[in-house]
Amino acid sequence: MSQGVKLLIETGPLILFFIANWKAGIFWGTGIFMLATAVALAVSWALTRKIAMVPLASAVFVAVFGALTLWLQSDIFIKVKVTLINALFGAILLGGVMFGKNHLKLVIGESLRMPEAAWRTLTIRWGVFFLFLALLNELVWRNMSTDAWVNFKVFGLIPITLVFALANAPFMARHMIEDEPKSSA
Repeated sequence: MSQGVKLLIETGPLILFFIANWKAGIFWGTGIFMLATAVALAVSWALTRKIAMVPLASAVFVAVFGALTLWLQSDIFIKVKVTLINALFGAILLGGVMFGKNHLKLVIGESLRMPEAAWRTLTIRWGVFFLFLALLNELVWRNMSTDAWVNFKVFGLIPITLVFALANAPFMARHMIEDEPKSSA
């Protein structure tokens, strides 16, 4: 799958959520978000014949909390979804480290080879970062309007995450294990 298609699958539902909220409000935005997330998951499956755990978990949260939002006509559920999914990811990563498991390596280890100590450090960083995002989301949705929260969700969380990922790139590059060249006989 090309990077452009992957980016569209990952960000498309969020962009549609923003547009639908802007045009018709949070409940329409939530419904469109749920539909677009299901479509993105189906397209990903059709193109790769596999579904990664993180998008699947996110889709389940979107479905459950989106349904609660629409059924109970309360935007609190879609707002809390962001807090809970980030807290869950943080807890899984940090809990794994506490029990000697490295869940981050399970997710991205195929594309990156590093020593175990570096994986542990990177996992702790991401675990704490996800907990930070959960706390930040709580502060924003509790103190701002729904439209301001949607703007934060779309135009705040993604850039913050990209900056964090880029800030970790030098650490990953410094600890990357190069593939050994294959000798030809």
